[in-house]
Amino acid sequence: MPNTDGPIDPKNATGHSEARKPTTVPPPSAASPELSLPPRRRTFSAAAKLRILAETDRAADTGGIAAILRREGLYSSTLTDWRRQRDAGAFEALKPQRRGPKPVPAQPADADLDQLRRENARLRQRLEHAEAIIEIQKKVAALLGMPMATTAHDETP
Repeated sequence: MPNTDGPIDPKNATGHSEARKPTTVPPPSAASPELSLPPRRRTFSAAAKLRILAETDRAADTGGIAAILRREGLYSSTLTDWRRQRDAGAFEALKPQRRGPKPVPAQPADADLDQLRRENARLRQRLEHAEAIIEIQKKVAALLGMPMATTAHDETP
């Protein structure tokens, strides 16, 4: 036990501080390779689904079915869905289906609408350009002291 009666010397005889130094934790060197790729959804062909269903039908007990499910990496609910589809005679339903929203067929009215929108945008640009030219002409006329003829369009607020 150190003597605390006298003054405390911040440095001992070796020149090192007696105070406790903070410990540092080095940063991780690299990310885990297990986390580098995002998980990918698996799809099974109709033949693979029928093969797995046949294997589970041949399995005598629950333990055998569970072993097949573990080996294939499936849940029992997936197996139940596949059995329901097979029993309903929906062999086409066993084929992998494309996920996401269904494509919308193009309608001829959409093409006309797009064309009218492009034309409207083009005409608006021409109008802005013409209005800019008229404003410049007004400023030049005002600088030169030449009055410009007013029209009904200019008098509206």
